[in-house]
Amino acid sequence: MREQNTDKALFNAPDPLQVAKKYKNEFIALLCALFAYGNAKNIVNFLKRLDFSLLDLNEKQIQKECKSLKYRFQNSKDLAQIFITLRRLKQENSLEELFTKAYQKDENIIDAIKNFIQKTRQINTYQSYGYDFFFSKIFEKMPKAPLKRYNMFLRWMVRKDELDLGLWKGIHTKDLLIPLDIHTHKTSLKLGLITRKSYDFESVLRLSEKLKEFDFNDPIKYDFALYRLGQSKEILKWNLKI
Repeated sequence: MREQNTDKALFNAPDPLQVAKKYKNEFIALLCALFAYGNAKNIVNFLKRLDFSLLDLNEKQIQKECKSLKYRFQNSKDLAQIFITLRRLKQENSLEELFTKAYQKDENIIDAIKNFIQKTRQINTYQSYGYDFFFSKIFEKMPKAPLKRYNMFLRWMVRKDELDLGLWKGIHTKDLLIPLDIHTHKTSLKLGLITRKSYDFESVLRLSEKLKEFDFNDPIKYDFALYRLGQSKEILKWNLKI
């Protein structure tokens, strides 16, 4: 595990955290995390080309600068509105306070994510498939989707070691949830950490609880190693009998 959670290991294969670490800024890190869907190499290439100074422009300038910009599910208008939403949030408050205040009521990460998604809808009423996909759908009590991108962002912000940024102080690492993606899910099934084959939020909860058996106070430190085993397909070579 110590060999995996290192800066050297991070740069062995494409990862959006590579870009986030360059800036060490919570808003830029959020953009890196929420754009992290699809092929890792393509994600990193897009993030390296992205002009994060758009966050500091006025709204008319943002719309102008985004006219020729697009990324997978997001067209130029979607991207402009994403930056506008985050600019408005930045002018109001820090992301740390927005997430942490909701979390601290019951020490619940789900509440923090839910509060943020609701805030994005309040501060900007724009809607489209690409925009809604980027920020995720509002959920009532429990989400159905794994919310991988948000949980990854929170891992970066809360955990502090050679791998993760640890920019925030008000959320305990024991309450973080696994950023479950397809690679991590398959690896966890192969290792017998979970048996649930559905790629959903219930699997997130089950795997997060299982990892607490290995380290109750920092269970998500195992995320990066599990992900890389799946990403590299090394796990497929293992002949395991569990």
